Order: sequence, then C-alpha cells, then structure tokens
Amino acid sequence: MTMLSGDFSLSMQSCMLCPRNCRLPRRAGSQTYCLAGEQTGVATVCIHTGEEPPVNGSKGICNVFFSGCNLSCIYCQNHQISRNIPRKEKYKDTAHIVYTIETILETGIPLVGFVSPTHRIPQMVSIIQMLKKRGCTAGFVYNSNGYDKTETLRLLEGLIDVYLPDFKYADNILAQKYSDAPDYFKTAMGALKEMYRQKSHTLIIDKDGYAAYGIIVRHLVIPGHVENSINVLRAIAAEVSNRLHISLMSQYYPAGLAENYSGLNRNISEVEYNAVKKEMDALGFQNGWTQNIDSAGFYHPDFEMPQPFKRI
Repeated sequence: MTMLSGDFSLSMQSCMLCPRNCRLPRRAGSQTYCLAGEQTGVATVCIHTGEEPPVNGSKGICNVFFSGCNLSCIYCQNHQISRNIPRKEKYKDTAHIVYTIETILETGIPLVGFVSPTHRIPQMVSIIQMLKKRGCTAGFVYNSNGYDKTETLRLLEGLIDVYLPDFKYADNILAQKYSDAPDYFKTAMGALKEMYRQKSHTLIIDKDGYAAYGIIVRHLVIPGHVENSINVLRAIAAEVSNRLHISLMSQYYPAGLAENYSGLNRNISEVEYNAVKKEMDALGFQNGWTQNIDSAGFYHPDFEMPQPFKRI
C-alpha cells in the first residue's frame, strides 16, 4: 500500500492519471482537463438501488460520486456533477466521507462503489485505505467511463474487487463528437484488457447476491447509432471474451446538452435496442443483463437533493 500511495502522490504534482496526460499540477486553479485539485472532489455519498442486480443486491450499494470527469459526454445523465467547472466542495476531508460511508454500511450494504473515479484516484485510494485501517470489510467497485490508462489500473490491482467500466464507442469520430475523446476505442480496449488480465471473465457472487469479484461491462445504446453498439460488442467478443458479463442499457434519454443535438434529442426506439440485443445473442454473450425499453423514464437523478436517486 505504501508504493501505491507514493505513486499517486507524485501524480498530484504532474498529473498523468488518465489518458489526457495533462502533466500539470493538481492544485487549486489548475488547468488540467478535469480541473481536479487536491480536494476530496466528492459530490455525494448515497445509497443507490438502480444498478445491475449483483451490484444492487437486495439493499443497494453505497456509491461515492465524484464531481467532474475526464470525458465531456454531452448526454451525461450525471451532468449536474460531471461538468468540469469550479465548484464548492461538499465534503471537506476524507474522514467525513469515511464516516458517511460507514454509516451506510452499518445498514448491511456490503459494497462501496466509486463513480467516475478516474481523475480522482488519489482521493479514492485514500478513502479505501482509511476504511481498511478502520476494519472495513466491504468490497470496492470501480465504476468508470472506460477511458482509463492501463498503467494506472495496474496500480489498483488487489485494491479493487469489481470493475464496472463503460464501453461507449467503437467509432472514434463519435467519441470525439460526443465525448471529446478521439482515442476512446483504443484506450477503452486497452483498459478492458487490463481489467480482464486482473479478473478474467469470472464474476463471483456471494451468498447474499452481491458481486464479490470480477468485471461487468456496461454499454449504453444511443439513438441513431446501432452500428456503433454492434461494433462495440463485436470488438469485445473478438479481442477480449464473449464470456464477460455485459450490461446492455436502454436507459438513454436526452440529458445534459443532448437536447441541442439533432438525432440525440430523443430516447432510443425498441427497434434499435432489439437490433443490438440480437447481435449480442449472435455473438454468444450469455452472461449479463438487458433493460426494458421504458427504462429511460426511471434514471433521472437529481444531485441537488440529499438522495439523488430517491425516485428509483
């Protein structure tokens, strides 16, 4: 754990945590892409019951949502907290965050999820280390957008129990247009291969129905881009494994700036979603989950509320 801490301390001086490789100091007023400084960067800590069945279990998961992001997805459903803008810190120190997490874990929830952690990994590691030092036995979930560096992920080996990455694009033109990441496909594929090296395709579920070890790959189908979704699944099957657990999501709705983009200002159709599901079956993916086509009406968090997902 000492080596981990040291490496991430160095990254605060010249940040190369994510594929942006800003090489700028992580301090107040920094011009790094994500504007992340040395503060905790935690937007909220809450119970979330809208995740995949083995992430939810019967009681939900304790999710730690970080503010900002190393992507700029115009349709982000967490846009209230994911935009890279200066903001007031809600949690002043790690001890406050750890206390909040422990309070939630006392209800019997056995998992702590870190949402959008890529640009806040030093803070995430500090939280995990403090929890462990205080005797916490919860599992830790790394819930990222998939735009991760393999070198950084290697430093997390043994610390993270479950990887929960997105795999958004097989088309870098779309990745540039919608998420400002022209190298997304190569980067996300490299990240997934590193996660697979660490965990393989096995997803271990404990006696209470919670994921204890493994990988779940998420893909959100976006309107008008069925071909992109099909190519994502084909690439995962060909380059990694069709035995991975895939969460194929239909919950897209025009959040954030998407209403201003022609073609993205609508939900996906049942025809679009079914076409992707058909390809998933044809590729031999037998592990994972799909959503009902009306799921877009259930995933509208409000991060200005104490419990952003209260309605779910």
